[in-house]
Amino acid sequence: MSDTITPDVSDRICKHMNDDHSNAIVLYAQVFGNVPETETAIMESIDPEGMNLSVKVKGENRPIRVKFDHVLKDSEDAHHTLISMVKKARNPQN
Repeated sequence: MSDTITPDVSDRICKHMNDDHSNAIVLYAQVFGNVPETETAIMESIDPEGMNLSVKVKGENRPIRVKFDHVLKDSEDAHHTLISMVKKARNPQN
């Protein structure tokens, strides 16, 4: 059974993404956040409607919001959605 996306679950997801998938977060910002000049990015929080990122552009940090294409049901849905977004970002034709 998957967890609903509470602040604790958000923190867990963000820690995992920041520690293990920082390149994916940059892709989220560049492609879905419409900030192609993103140099680095940190996932600050995630909720059922989107994620809040802190991105570095030209040496300056700024916040951006990336909305999902649907409302997430739970942490498992978040997992599959984040993977799908990386695949789309890497191969936009599919």
